[in-house]
Amino acid sequence: MSGRREELAANLERVEERIARACEAAGRPREDVRLVVVTKFFPRSDLDLLADLGVTDIGENREQEAAAKLAEGGTPEGVRTHFIGQLQSKKAGAVARWADVVQSVDRAKLVGALTRGAEAAGRELTVLIQVDLDAEPDGHRGGAVPGDVPALADEIAGSPLRLAGLMAVAPLGEDPDPAFARLAELSARLRVDHPDADWISAGMSGDLESAVRHGATHLRVGTAILGDRTSHR
Repeated sequence: MSGRREELAANLERVEERIARACEAAGRPREDVRLVVVTKFFPRSDLDLLADLGVTDIGENREQEAAAKLAEGGTPEGVRTHFIGQLQSKKAGAVARWADVVQSVDRAKLVGALTRGAEAAGRELTVLIQVDLDAEPDGHRGGAVPGDVPALADEIAGSPLRLAGLMAVAPLGEDPDPAFARLAELSARLRVDHPDADWISAGMSGDLESAVRHGATHLRVGTAILGDRTSHR
């Protein structure tokens, strides 16, 4: 076993133990929570090692980087790709050619662009609405303000895209618990009109326990598994 494979396997095991403990503490089955490993800034070789280690979901933030990485050998068998970064409408069509899930839909303009891209590629596309949970949203981190979620959900539901639920990032420098509790409330409201939109993508390396406590179904973990990204830029 290569040194890198050993490193990734050990890190994955530690993260899996954290998720299992968090699920137990929350009284939730471990199978209710899916791990999305964020591979931004890391090479194709890491993606292949992760797939070989049983990872089924990977997340990428940048269209050009992800497209080049996946072009090297296609998406590994059995792996779903999630686009989790801020999305420009001019890049949406390109993302729809390789992503299985787009977690960062935050405005109606993206719905049409993703639909056109997915239809041109003959693919089905699952999307999440990204919600901005900052007390004073400034748009820098992306996300729809909570009040805009119902109309955006209806827009997606009326398109060929599959509305799966909500995604959010905890506000910087704050206790994530209140934010994730609010996200859970928004999810419950969304499911009144869209019962199948039951995904909650929340939690990263530093706050996954809080996310699990508040009902997250998908965790986006990078650093705790792959290490520091700065040396790979």
